[in-house]
Amino acid sequence: MTATAQARAPQKDAKDAAETILSVNNIEVIYDHVVLVLKGVSLTVPKGGIVALLGANGAGKTTTLKAISNLLQAERGEVTKGSIEFHGEQVQALSPNALVRRGCIQVMEGRHCFGHLSIEDNLLTGAYTRRDGYTEVRRDLEMVYEYFPRLRERRTSQAGYTSGGEQQMCAVGRALMSRPEMILLDEPSMGLAPQLVEEIFEIVQKLNKHEGVSFLLAEQNTNVALKYATYGYIMEAGRIVLDGDAAALRENEDVKEFYLGVGSEGRKSFRDVKHYKRRKRWLA
Repeated sequence: MTATAQARAPQKDAKDAAETILSVNNIEVIYDHVVLVLKGVSLTVPKGGIVALLGANGAGKTTTLKAISNLLQAERGEVTKGSIEFHGEQVQALSPNALVRRGCIQVMEGRHCFGHLSIEDNLLTGAYTRRDGYTEVRRDLEMVYEYFPRLRERRTSQAGYTSGGEQQMCAVGRALMSRPEMILLDEPSMGLAPQLVEEIFEIVQKLNKHEGVSFLLAEQNTNVALKYATYGYIMEAGRIVLDGDAAALRENEDVKEFYLGVGSEGRKSFRDVKHYKRRKRWLA
């Protein structure tokens, strides 16, 4: 662990283990004042935890993250019911940059690096909201390079000409430059080779362990997400339909059959709609 990490990482005692850093309480989200997208979604993230938000494309994972990070307004969406609490304080009325200043930041799906800027300049944009001076920013930049040595090698390259994996690393590193307590990570595996996906999740696990950063991961790749998360929620059609410890979800027959691809009777086909609805007990 770096000296910076030692200074910043929280002491994980029994009290911290039970502390909740994020609480989403029965929220509903509507787009264009008409389309109901999220329907009574509730979840919690413990301080120092890695929580996976799982489900197929269109289940509502990204909308949930954008509701937390207050990015819905740009898409004509709004939280119409429920509350979102960060460190016990309601934050749904805050601007996105105000939430970043409080320690919660989102890494968007699709990476969204500034293609015309170098990797290092991209990383430095993550420190825009900070007011602790050049020395501290450069110290954290070195910390990012320690976790992502490939970014050090590519620091002068234009981000738009780097690989998808390097851009994902850059996006996570840029978020780290804001000194977050929590990162909302949207589809980190999208478009990446399996080896790169494992590398990204290994770094997430190290950041969680050594820097004390909490993570809420929205992910379609259920297998890898449950490998690294400690707790998981499964979404369908804008609702949380199942949740539990990651180890228990990995052994759940419904999860194995419909999200991991293998059940107790072998591989199943989604074309068998009757069987699909019968076995998915949460659809009853």
